[in-house]
Order: sequence, then C-alpha cells, then structure tokens
Amino acid sequence: MEQNPTREADVVIIGAGSAGMSAYKAARRFTDSILVIEEGAYGTTCARVGCMPSKLLIAAAEAAHHARAAHRFGIAVGDVRVDGKAVMARLRAERDRFVGFVVDDAEAWSEGHKLRGAARFVRPQELELDDGTRIRAGRVIIATGSRPVWPAAWNDLGDRLIVNDDVFAWEDLPRSVAVFGNGVIGLELAQALHRLGVRIRLYGLGGLVGPLTDPEIVATARAAFARAFDFHPAAEVSEVRRAGDAVVVTAIVDGERVEERFDYLLAATGRRPNLDRLGLENAGIALDARGTPLDWDRTTARIGESAIFLAGDAAPDAPLLHEASDAGRIAGENAARFPFVAPRHRRTPIGIVFSDPQIAMVGKTRKALEQEGTPFVTGSVDFTGQGRARVALRNTGRLNLYAHPATGRFLGAEMVGPAAEHIAHLLAWAIEAERTVQQMLDSPFYHPVIEEGVRTALRAARDAMEASTPAHHPCLDCRAAA
Repeated sequence: MEQNPTREADVVIIGAGSAGMSAYKAARRFTDSILVIEEGAYGTTCARVGCMPSKLLIAAAEAAHHARAAHRFGIAVGDVRVDGKAVMARLRAERDRFVGFVVDDAEAWSEGHKLRGAARFVRPQELELDDGTRIRAGRVIIATGSRPVWPAAWNDLGDRLIVNDDVFAWEDLPRSVAVFGNGVIGLELAQALHRLGVRIRLYGLGGLVGPLTDPEIVATARAAFARAFDFHPAAEVSEVRRAGDAVVVTAIVDGERVEERFDYLLAATGRRPNLDRLGLENAGIALDARGTPLDWDRTTARIGESAIFLAGDAAPDAPLLHEASDAGRIAGENAARFPFVAPRHRRTPIGIVFSDPQIAMVGKTRKALEQEGTPFVTGSVDFTGQGRARVALRNTGRLNLYAHPATGRFLGAEMVGPAAEHIAHLLAWAIEAERTVQQMLDSPFYHPVIEEGVRTALRAARDAMEASTPAHHPCLDCRAAA
C-alpha cells in the first residue's frame, strides 16, 4: 500500500495573506527550510475585498457627493449622473491591479516553498493536507485570516444575501440594499452606496457607531450620520424574509412599524477567525468559547509555551493590515530563530473609518482607560466652529483627547470629524514619542489648518489637568503658556 507523501520544514506557515506573506519574508532571512500552505487564491484580504476596493468605491462616492454639494459654494455643476457600470468597471480594474502586485510577489517565491491545500493538525508539530500529504514542522505559524459571519436564519435569503466580497464583484450598482451592521464595514459601504444613488437603510445594534467608545463622540457621530443617510444604529428588526427577488425587512423605525423591500441584504455583522477547521485540539492548544487560543502573546506572536505562532486576522488582534504585517514579521522572526523567542515592540494602536465625517481611534480608548482604572482628563474640541473646517464646509464632529492628570502624558483619543485620517497619525506619533500635552502644545501649528482644532483640545486638556492638580504640584511650574 502506497504511503502518503511527507514533507519537512523548519517553519510552516498556514495562509499567504498579509500576515503570512510578512511572516515568510521575515523567516526567510534566517532559514531556507520554509513551507507556505495556501488553500485559496493568492492575494490578501486587503487587496481583494477589503482596504483597496472599498476605498475605490468611497472615492467614486466622494466625487459624486462633492459635485452635488458644489452649489453650497455658489458653484453650479448641473445634474450629477452616476454611471454604475463605469464605477464598478474602474473599481474592478484597479482592484485587480492591486491584487496583481500581491500575486506577483507570492509567485516569485521558490516553488519549493509553496504548497496548495487545506491543512489541519494531527499532532502539535505535524500537519495533514486534504490530499493526504503529511508535513512535519519544526514550528508552525497560523495566518489563516477571518471570514464574515451572519445569523443562520439569513441563509434562507439565498443569493439576495451578500457580504462585502460580493459588492466588489458587481458589474453594476443595484437599486437598493439593506445594510446590517454599524461597524467599520457597514458604515463605509452604506454611506458610499448611498452617495452613488443606491437606496440604503443601515440597521445597527446597540446604538454604537463603528469602534467608538466615548459617549460624547458616539453621540456626535450618531447625529452626523443620521443627517447623512438612513442610519439606525439601534434598530428594532422583527423580521427578515425573502419575497421573490427581494429582501423584505420589517422594523420599528422612529416609533413606527415599517416594512421595506430591498434588492439585497448586505451582512456586515462581524467576522470570525479561520481557526475552526485547523484541528487545534490535536495541537494541545487551549481555546476560549470563540475557538481562539487562550494564551497568545501579542509581542511574540507565540501561543503559550508551544512552537506554534499566530498572526493576522486569525489572532485576537485588531483586524488591520499594518497590524497583520507587524504580527507576521514578529511571528516569522521568532519561529525561524526558535527556541530563541523575543518580544517585539507593537506600534501605538491606530484605527480609521473612511466615512464622512471620518472616525479615528488612537492609543488608549476611553473604555480601555476606564477598564484599566487609569486616571485621565479629557480635552475636547467641537469642529462646528473650527475655522478651516468651516471654510471648507466640513465643520462637523468632535475630538476628545485623554491625558494623565499628574504626568501630563498624552494617552489616546477618539474622534469623528474632518481630516481624521491625518490627525490620527499626528496623535499616534505623539504617543510613540511619549509626548506630554505641554510638549505637543509647544510644537508648531500653522494657521489656518484643521489641525488647529487639536491645539484647542490640547489646551482644554491642560486646563483640566491644572484644575485637578494641587497648586503646589511641581508640574505646574513647568507648564508654559502656549
């Protein structure tokens, strides 16, 4: 009887997405004994169905929105017509271009380093592919990503149920879409489709908006998005059913029972890590209720004391490309140099939602600070009256900064408002540099720019610190006016 083929490698990487590719490049610096196992097509979530195609859709939506809004500046542009086929043709062409760069990168790897198939553990350091191939691994890096999830009852909707992956395969824009989920994906796609002329209603749960945790910022964001499109962050949905080629949603809207028909239901209700088919129980890994390893170190990417590492969206980490790439690099270095395992610096958390107004989260959130019991004061700015924002008719939003009342250290921020993607970077760099509020105030601010709003919030934080600090505290002596 012919035995199944067996392969061996010092480092085996399961998954060739952002984290897996980063892990491969890092491990390759230390060993040539590497195998990368991929069961799907090469190309990252970011390039295929995430960051890049969503921003292409948003860019088209912004162009349409700005054309329609030009009259507010006294500029007449006539009727604005959205050509759905042209919008989606450009999106798919540019998306394929981005994917092509990633595929070219992976295809340039040595053929001896690549395997196709679905892998599962049979022992802690032994894997089996779906074709029966056995792989003995010195160390294993799991970089299998995540996938969308939705209530099982929605499966009855058949092809009327879609996820973000399906949106980017469209050849034309539909007439109407019910979007479920008030997280990042739901917010971005709902607003973009609305601006492109698609009838949208967003149904959310819990009243939150994206990743925001600060009640003041959440309230500002709710009001802003409610003005921008049909946004219901705390919807009471009683029924979702299919009727012919339509999805019928029944819900309580503004106190009234409303039944509405849509072409599609877009499920943006969360994602789960692709760990459930790996046979982790055979690897001796303890899992929590979600099937995620209990003992995972974010600074080493290692699971407990095992020879197994975890990185990217499959890990209990922020599902962001830069985080996946960083974690993949750490996992690759530590797996290749095992048993030498060293913690590595993880960058200041930064998250951005490309809605309008934009949302940004930097450093410690308000919720995290409260849960840790870390003392903090808040400095705020309301962008309604902020000079440059008002000039550009982008004067919507609020920024809350958090600082330690005794040391003055800047700790984090939550924001909804103009230029949040740029302000977030400035604030993240300040945290990385361990800057105090006063040191940030001592930095240059040009006039007139939206960043002057940051200075307003910093001044408010300084005032709050002074109000909470005894008059004899030495920190007061070193706070110069700014």
